[in-house]
Amino acid sequence: MFIRQLPLWLAQTNCWIISRSKNDSECVLVDVPPSPSEIIQTLSSNGLRPVAILATHGHIDHIGGVATLSRTKLRHETSTDLPVYINDADKHLLMDPVGTSGLLGAELRESGLDFTPPEIIYNLGDGDRFSGSGLVFNTLYTPGHTEGSICFKVDDPDSSEKVLFSGDHLFKGSIGRTDLPGGSFEKLVDSMRSKILPLDDDIFVLPGHGEATTIGSEKSSNPFLLQM
Repeated sequence: MFIRQLPLWLAQTNCWIISRSKNDSECVLVDVPPSPSEIIQTLSSNGLRPVAILATHGHIDHIGGVATLSRTKLRHETSTDLPVYINDADKHLLMDPVGTSGLLGAELRESGLDFTPPEIIYNLGDGDRFSGSGLVFNTLYTPGHTEGSICFKVDDPDSSEKVLFSGDHLFKGSIGRTDLPGGSFEKLVDSMRSKILPLDDDIFVLPGHGEATTIGSEKSSNPFLLQM
């Protein structure tokens, strides 16, 4: 796999650009912060053509640029808008990102960004698979940060490398906050125990904010996981 990390916007939210290899033009986007121009520039300068957008959850810092990206036509792209994948429990946040984002939404209303809901939206539930750019993304339903939070586990078909796009569920040395609407510490703990802790130690964790880590490193040093 070839993976690019773009920390963007106020919270330095990670947009992940994934392709099967550095020579492939097709790619998948995981989370699109409300900084679409930077993402479009990166895609264009590297000759990349996204085939889908995957959202780990519906908070504005992760989906604020989705509407613009879904309608942006890049080199060799078909006329069809990009499909967007999100868990149904967070779909309402994608449909009205400004109205559901409090003070941040009020600020973004003046930004001139496109917040019209994407035309093509699909649900991804626990155990669902998405195939794109020669890769298979396995969905883990991990509510807690939001009701519809999901993670994506990807196995590299050309090597033994495995990665987990953890959104705001698991970070290096920490876990997602649960004090926002739709959050639940009890649900986050339950989904962490049932979906994340059983994963292999050598899986790379690519979070929604901050640096990459591994499952094994977090099991041995993350204070929240140690309590579990």
